[in-house]
Amino acid sequence: MEITLSQYAGFCDGVKRAYDIVTDINMAAAKKPIFVLGSLVHNPEVNQKIEEKGIKKIEREEFFNAPRGAIGTIIITAHGVGPDVYRVAKEKGIEVIDTTCPKVIKVQRLAKHFHDKEYRLVIIGDRDHKEVRGIDEWGGGHAFIVSQKKDLMNFQIAPHQKIAVLSQTTQNEDFCREIGAFIKEKHQDTTIDMTTCDTTHVRQSEIKKMACSNEVMVVIGSKTSANSRRLWEIALSINPRSYFVETVGDIKKEWFSGINSVGVTAGASTPSWIIQDVMKHLEN
Repeated sequence: MEITLSQYAGFCDGVKRAYDIVTDINMAAAKKPIFVLGSLVHNPEVNQKIEEKGIKKIEREEFFNAPRGAIGTIIITAHGVGPDVYRVAKEKGIEVIDTTCPKVIKVQRLAKHFHDKEYRLVIIGDRDHKEVRGIDEWGGGHAFIVSQKKDLMNFQIAPHQKIAVLSQTTQNEDFCREIGAFIKEKHQDTTIDMTTCDTTHVRQSEIKKMACSNEVMVVIGSKTSANSRRLWEIALSINPRSYFVETVGDIKKEWFSGINSVGVTAGASTPSWIIQDVMKHLEN
């Protein structure tokens, strides 16, 4: 059985940067206690390693309600946050370690720019995702969010209103183009900025080819990872023998009965050690 591993599998630059920043924190010198706002990445094993370092997780509501002195340092994840987090941290004397992905920062700045220019903001992305929420907050907090085609049934914007369309950095590019074209057709005064990142583009382009050239596809990622699930959904739309796994324990031997070729990829929050375990298991 021939096994092909994607050249783009695993941590993207933004996640690797965030993980390196956090693992390199000088715990002796940092202002304590140290918390990460939500999960650093959408992978339980990575987050467990962060917790073992002595860094606890805090949810958004807990952060805003915490009394002064209860938090020494707050770590902002690669997904980014809205401006209120920075404001509250400053007011309460909390040190900030910001690991926001530079690609996400670009989208946040665009959202603020279009809001300041009085555009009606449309964000193509997962409604409850941290990145989307942060982009929305930088854009004034009133964006029209499109997560599915059916959301467009409620798309009612005054004809004279200027519109700016942005996308979550890990969104399905085909979906983004389709939604952008629909809005542009109805409202000519629409600016479309497809803000999916380069990594998303190459991974999605590659998995389409891999799903065609391999009899079976295995996508490794956490169930809570939007970009991992999106890769699996793209593969599945092309190849019905596409499987989504978190760890080696999810793999079933019968998937590979009589199979000659397997393609393997992994989402942007999947660490190298899990990928290596899966590859070793398949090879054996």
